[in-house]
Order: sequence, then C-alpha cells, then structure tokens
Amino acid sequence: MPAVSTNSNSKVLVTGANGFLALWIVRVLLEHGFIVRGTVRTADKGNKLKQIFSTYGDKLEWVVVPDIIVEGAFDKALEDIDAVVHSASPVVVESEDPDAVIKPALGGTESIFNSILKYGTKVKRVVLTSSMGALIPIMTGPVVLNENSWGDDIVQLVKQLGKAAPQITKYWASKTLAERAAWDIYEKNKPEIGWELVVLNPSIRPVQDFSTPAEAPHSNQMWYNHIVDLVDEEGVNGTFVYVDVRDVAEAHMLSITKEAAGGERFVLSAGSSGYQKMRDTVFALKPEYYTSGLLPRGNPDVQGEPLITTNTTKAEDILGIKYKTLEETIENTLAGYEVNGLVGKK
Repeated sequence: MPAVSTNSNSKVLVTGANGFLALWIVRVLLEHGFIVRGTVRTADKGNKLKQIFSTYGDKLEWVVVPDIIVEGAFDKALEDIDAVVHSASPVVVESEDPDAVIKPALGGTESIFNSILKYGTKVKRVVLTSSMGALIPIMTGPVVLNENSWGDDIVQLVKQLGKAAPQITKYWASKTLAERAAWDIYEKNKPEIGWELVVLNPSIRPVQDFSTPAEAPHSNQMWYNHIVDLVDEEGVNGTFVYVDVRDVAEAHMLSITKEAAGGERFVLSAGSSGYQKMRDTVFALKPEYYTSGLLPRGNPDVQGEPLITTNTTKAEDILGIKYKTLEETIENTLAGYEVNGLVGKK
C-alpha cells in the first residue's frame, strides 16, 4: 500500500499536539512539508501551539478535543486527513486502582481508531505511539527486547495483584492493552480499510520540558533524580534504556513516508546505560557543574550491568533511523535544564 508523500497537500493529524514528544513530531512533519492538524484539550493550548510554529502559518491547524476517551471525540478532526499520529495520552493521576490507569489509555486508543474507521476515508497511515512498557515481561534476569516482545504476563500480574501491584506495572499493563486493542481493531477490519497501522515502541526518553522536577513524568523524574539530584550508591548502580526524543519524532515521520513500514511494529532505543555512566558523561561535558558543587559526582567505580537491552535492527533497516549518541542526548537534556533553571535544583 502506498505511503503518504510529503507533498504540500498531505495532511497529518497529530493527537495531543502540545505534549513534549508531539511538539517534536509536529516540528519534524512541518519541516518535511506536511500540513499538520493538532488536537489540543483547550483553545489556549491551541493558540500557544500556533505561536510556537508561527513561521509555518496556515500549514499548522489545531482543533479542540477536550476528552479523548469520549466516543466520537475525533470524528470532525479526521476530515481531509491523509495520516494519523496518535501520540496523546490521557491525564491520569497515580492511583491504587489499576483501572484508573488502564481504562483511560485503552479508551483513548479505541476512541480514535473507531473514529478512523468511520470518518478516515482518506487516511493511508496510522502511527500509534506505544511504549517499551508494552514489551517488558516479568523479569527474572537480563532480557533482550525486540518486536516480538509483549508484556502480557505483566497484564496478568496486575490483574492478580490489583491495587497491590507496583505502580509502574499498572502503566506497563495500560500500554500493552492499548496497543493490543489497536492491533485487534486493525486486523479485524483489514480487508475493508484503506490504511495501514504502524506502532512505535520507544524506550525511556530522558529529554522532557518541565520547569520543576515534580512536574516531570515518572521516567524523567528518575533521570533527574539520579543525575542532577543526589541518590545513594545503590540507586546510582541502576540502569535503563534510552532514546533521544528527536530520533523518536523522526521515526514517526518515517513511519508515514516509508512504504515498507506499513503493518509493522518498531522498537526504538539508542541503547542501555547505567546512571553512573550518565553522570560520568555529564562530568565530561560540563566539569564546571561539579567543581562548583552544582551536581553530585557519584562514584565512578560503580557501574551497573543493564537488565534490559534491545534489538533495534528492524527500525534501522526499514525506517533508516540513525540514533543520536548518549553524549548528544545528554548535552541536549542539560541545555533544557539550564533554560528552565533546573541544574542543581533540589
């Protein structure tokens, strides 16, 4: 099935367009010549979006979708759309009840896919922003994740433990169930629809736009606390997988334009790193942060072994994605911290 071309008439719907990742997706799409229609929860957020990309004029549109889990919420937004990027995530407060985390994620996915089935008459590609959380199994040792990995046993664990389940497993279960729903809808309707689904599973992104650590999502709070704030040696010994948000945004654009990407699932990760290794990288980039006492040095002799690694060959081969180095990602993150006055803040 043909991919969507970057000609001046191709229009992409980006849900949750004022989110940090979505802003990068919008930027990349505009840079490549697409017309972008973004959904936002309020008119104020739409006006702000327009200001951010004011140089693109009428190439950027916005429409208010107050609640993405409401059936029919996206119906009008799909008019004259050639491709959809569903990157919106419902606002969910931390809750002991797994359904408070799972139902909004699942409902938002079902809502937009049902709208696409009814009103996406021109749509050729649908790109779903999933997460590496949908890949992670119950781990008894190191694991290698790829496109065949699924977190189904985490879903069962959350069902068994209910409110007692660790909070992060509730999030992982929500991503697994939402992605499963997307694939189920796609496969069930495949003979009748004129579009292909692409799912992206990016790893934790240590680049985020927030003015205080408390405003940051969980994954970014972890990065901030381990690198900028002081944690004990056992905490510094931890590891995680990472990817630069700019690479994730590029992958979304490529998922729309690459014909071979249709119907595929892609793991996006630049690699695994220990928190102490990241501190060492920060030290190499900005030694003055440490000599002035702004940042804790940690213990260079402590280097954790990654529990999770990834095989990203498929994304590299089909999408042609080339990942930024750890140094580039950290340098960009630190620049954002400096702008927001976060370096050294406790």
